[in-house]
Amino acid sequence: MKSVNIWSGLLLSASLGLFISCNSGGDQKDAKAADSAAPATAAPPAAPKDVMTVKHKVANFAKWKIGYDSGDSIRMAHGLHNYVVCRGLEDSNMVMVAMLMDDADKAKAFAASPELKDAMKQHGVTGTPEIDYIHRVSADTNTLPTMDRVAIKHKVKDFDAWKKVYDDHKQARMDAGLIDRSMGYRVGDNHMVSIVFAITDMAKAKAFMTSKDLADKMKAGGVEGPPVSFMYKVVQKY
Repeated sequence: MKSVNIWSGLLLSASLGLFISCNSGGDQKDAKAADSAAPATAAPPAAPKDVMTVKHKVANFAKWKIGYDSGDSIRMAHGLHNYVVCRGLEDSNMVMVAMLMDDADKAKAFAASPELKDAMKQHGVTGTPEIDYIHRVSADTNTLPTMDRVAIKHKVKDFDAWKKVYDDHKQARMDAGLIDRSMGYRVGDNHMVSIVFAITDMAKAKAFMTSKDLADKMKAGGVEGPPVSFMYKVVQKY
């Protein structure tokens, strides 16, 4: 009996040794495989889509909005997708819409079509609409507690030189109640800059926009001529 127990113990020890040895080799292989695996890298953020903006006055906003909504399929056929509908803060019948744009040439063809002109007339658009096509360099889509915005357009001598001054002045804008939302330039012309800010403090924002500090920075950035601004509220975001 003692010899049987001794042999059983020896066999058990050998089996355990073999089991541990096999597992150890597997762990080492797994560790080497993990070490050789390439580290995961996050995909770069997608570039913001370009937009087509249309600003015009309407006789009656509610009537115009019904007509605008009825044209979804026509816009989509031209590569335009609903983005935001806005109303002027000083004149609520001054309307601006921004649409995400697949192709600038298709959007321009749609803007020049008799079909669009007839629809605008039918839905109470008055005067000549201001239409622009913007290549967006940056856009912030985070939700904010305010829907008040200001869009600013101006001409610059050199976009890259202007952007450096613009980026360096960000803290001053934030202190003045302006949060960067979108920045870019007209499709095919990077001398015509287009910027959108959210307004968190209207009094500070208005004071900043007429300040010497901003005037000096615009001069340093090579801005040519007076900027054109439009204050509005986003009333619908798609």
